[in-house]
Amino acid sequence: MSTTTTTTGAGGVKVVKPTFASYLHDYWGRVRGGDIGSLPAILGLVVLCLIFGTARDTFFSAINFANLFSQGAAVIFIAMGLVFVLLLGEIDLSAGFASGVCGATMAIMMIDHGWGWYTAIPAALITGMVIGFVIGFLVSKVGIPSFVVTLAAFLAFQGILLQLLSGGKIVAVRDAFVLSLANENMSVWLSWALGIGSVAVYALVQFIQLRGRAARGLVTQPVGIVLGKIAGMAVLVLVAIALLTGERSINPAIISVKGVPIVAPVIAIFLIIWTFVLGKTTYGRHVYAVGGNTEAARRAGIPVDRIRISVFVIGSFMAAVGGIAAASRQNSVDPSSGGSNVLLYAVGAAVIGGTSLFGGKGRPIDAVIGGAVIAVIDNGMGLMGYSAGTKFVVTGLILLVAASVDALSRRRAAATGTR
Repeated sequence: MSTTTTTTGAGGVKVVKPTFASYLHDYWGRVRGGDIGSLPAILGLVVLCLIFGTARDTFFSAINFANLFSQGAAVIFIAMGLVFVLLLGEIDLSAGFASGVCGATMAIMMIDHGWGWYTAIPAALITGMVIGFVIGFLVSKVGIPSFVVTLAAFLAFQGILLQLLSGGKIVAVRDAFVLSLANENMSVWLSWALGIGSVAVYALVQFIQLRGRAARGLVTQPVGIVLGKIAGMAVLVLVAIALLTGERSINPAIISVKGVPIVAPVIAIFLIIWTFVLGKTTYGRHVYAVGGNTEAARRAGIPVDRIRISVFVIGSFMAAVGGIAAASRQNSVDPSSGGSNVLLYAVGAAVIGGTSLFGGKGRPIDAVIGGAVIAVIDNGMGLMGYSAGTKFVVTGLILLVAASVDALSRRRAAATGTR
C-alpha cells in the first residue's frame, strides 16, 4: 500500500503528499527515535490537571483558571528568554534578580522621579538589554564561562537591588496601566473578537504554509492533519474564552469580573514574535546552528560571538518583561523581588517544556508549557493545602524527570542516527 501520493502543482512541479496514516507513522517513528519535543510536558500537564481537578472542584473554576495566568506570567516571560540562552548550551543564573532590578528601575522612575509608564517601562527594558549585553560580552569576548559570569551577576544584582531599595523599603506601584497588565481583564466582546480572530489568523497561516510548500515542490502535511491542528486550536481557545468570559466575581451585585486577563494576549504576542524569530528567520537558524555545533557554525561563517551576545540580550530583555509583570501582580517591588524561587522556576519551566540543557533544541512554546506545569503544581497543591516545602519537592522531582527524559532522548537519537 502506498504511503504517499504525488500530484502536479503549479508550473508542473511534482508535490509529494504523505497520507494521513503515513504521517502518523513517521511522527511515531520520530518519537521512538528520541525526537519527543514537548510531548512529555503536555501529557504531564493533562495528568496534573486531572489529579487536581478530581481532588478539588475549585481547580477547574473560572476564577482559578484566570488566576493561573497572573501566577505564571512572570516565570513564563523569564523562561522565554532563557530558552534562547539554553539553545546555545549556556546558562543565565542572574535572570531572577535581573528581573527584580528592572522592575525596581521602573517603579523608582515612576514614584521617585514622576515618570509615566510610557517612559518608565522602556527604561526598565533598556536596563535589561544593557545587562544582557554586558553578560554576553564577558562570555563571548572575554571567554569567561556563562556559569561564572551569571553567578557573579546573581550576587551583584542582589546587592544592587538592596542599594536601590535601601533600608528594605517597599516601592508601591500605583500607575493604572502597569497595574492593569497582570490584574485587569479585557472586555467580553474584545475577548471573543481576539479569540476568534486568533483562530482565523492561525488557520490562514496554516493554509498559506501548506500552499507555499506545495508550490515549491516540498513535502506537505496531509490536509487532515492541518484541519485537525486548526480544530484543536479553535477548541482550546474558544473553550478557554467561554470559561473566562463567564462571571467570576464572588459578589456580582457589587463588582463584575469577566473577560480574558490582559496578560494572556501579552504572553501570546511574545510567543508569536519569538517563534517567528527562531523558526522563520536567518538569525533563528544561526542560533540553532551555534547551539548544535559551535565550531561547524564558525566555519560556515556564522558570527558566533554576536549570536552569543544577542541571546543574553534577549534573555535579559525578557527578564525585564518578567520583572514588570511581577511588579504589576504584586503592586510593588521590594528587596526580594526576583529572588526566592523565581530563577529556579524559570529554568525549570524551559527544561520541563522540552528545551534541552545541552543546547540546540528548544522552542519558545516550551516556556509556556513548562510555565503552565509549574503554575498548575503551585496552584493545585496550594488548593489541596500542601506546604511550600512539599511544592518544592514535587517541582524538583518533575524537573529531574524532565532533565532525565532529555538526556535519554538525546542518547536514543544518537543511537538511531536521528541527531
